[in-house]
Amino acid sequence: MSKVRLAIVRQKYRPDGGAERFIARALEALDDERLELNIITRSWQGEPKPDWHLHICNPKKWGRISRERGFAEAARACWQREKFDIVQSHERIAGCDIFRAGDGVHRVWLEQRARVVSPVQRILTSLSGYHRYVMAAEEAMFRDPSLKKIICNSLMVKNDIMRCFQVPEEKFAVIYNAIDAQRFTPASAAERNASREKLGLPGKANVFIYVGSGFERKGLKACIEALAATDAHLLVVGQDKQQSLYNNLAKKLGCQQRIHFAGVQHDVIPFYHAADGLMLPTLYDPFPNVILEAMACGLPVITSFTCGGAEFITNGQQGFVCDALDVPALTAAANAIPRRDERSEMGDAARERVLSCSPQRLATQLHALYQQVLQQP
Repeated sequence: MSKVRLAIVRQKYRPDGGAERFIARALEALDDERLELNIITRSWQGEPKPDWHLHICNPKKWGRISRERGFAEAARACWQREKFDIVQSHERIAGCDIFRAGDGVHRVWLEQRARVVSPVQRILTSLSGYHRYVMAAEEAMFRDPSLKKIICNSLMVKNDIMRCFQVPEEKFAVIYNAIDAQRFTPASAAERNASREKLGLPGKANVFIYVGSGFERKGLKACIEALAATDAHLLVVGQDKQQSLYNNLAKKLGCQQRIHFAGVQHDVIPFYHAADGLMLPTLYDPFPNVILEAMACGLPVITSFTCGGAEFITNGQQGFVCDALDVPALTAAANAIPRRDERSEMGDAARERVLSCSPQRLATQLHALYQQVLQQP
C-alpha cells in the first residue's frame, strides 16, 4: 500500500501558537506508516521529526500584503510541483484541498473589532489594503472548486462561513482541538497553595486567570472593569505592546493591586492551579486552546457569545457566557463562581465536558476526513 502524501501549509510555525499546537498534535497522532508528512512553511521554529519533510518557501517581502501574497504564491507553486495527495492549508490560499479555519472569518472579526475602536480607526480599517487583501483571498479560497473540505474548530465558525460565503454544509467538518487531560489536571490543595504562595496571591481570595496575547481582541479591558467591582484578583498571562494602557485602567479603577501581569509563560499550569476560574470575554475567537486547558484543570470559564468555546458551556454549569462588552454580566458571573477549595462542582463539570477532546479522537476524525477527501474526484 503506497503512502498518502499529506502537505500541511502554515506560513510561520510558532510552537506556542494555537494553530501550531493543532498541527503538532495532528502530526503526532497521524505519524504512522500510512502517511508521508510534508510541511510547507516560511520558517519552522520547532523540532521536526527526522521523517517529516520540510519545504521552506521564504520569498522576499516588503510589507504585510507582499508577505501574504508572496507566501501564497510560493506555497501553491510548491504543492503543484510536488503533486501531493492532500494539501491542508492553515492559511487563506486558494487551491488547497482542505482549509482549517483556525482564525475564523476575517470579515466577522472586523465587525466585532469595530465595536471597540474609534470612528477614525474604523475608517482606516475600511481603507486598509491589507484587510481588503485578506478578505479577497478568503473569498477566493472558499469559492475555489478545488476546496473539498473545511475544518472548523467550532460550530460558530462553521455558521460564520456559511453565512458569509454560502458554502454548502457538506463541505464542513467540525473537529474540536485536542487537550491532554493527563497533563492538565485540577490542582491538589498543596499545589494550589504552593502556586498562590509563589505568585504572591492571598490564599483565601477569589482568583481569575486571563490567558492570551492581543489584549484588545481577547477582552482584557472588560475583565479589569468587571473585576474592579469585586474583590477578586486577576492573573494576566500573555503580552501586549499596549500593556501600559491596561495598567493605567486598573489604577484609574482602584484595583491595580489585584491585577497581576505575569507576561508570557511557557508553562501555564501553575497559573491555572492558582486560579478559581478563567475569564476570557473575547471579541472574536474561533475556539482558543486556553479554554480547553482551563476546563481540564477544573476551572469554570466566563467567556463571550463570539467565542467558539461558548459551545462547551451551559450557564451555571461549566461557567457563564455573555456579550463580550457586558461588564455588569461579567461581574455577576465572577461573583457566581466560588473558590475551588470551597466548592468544585462547576469546575468538575467543566473538566468532564472536555475529556472527550482527546488526541486519539482528533486523529480518528482526521483519518476519516482524509479518507473522504481521497475518495472525492
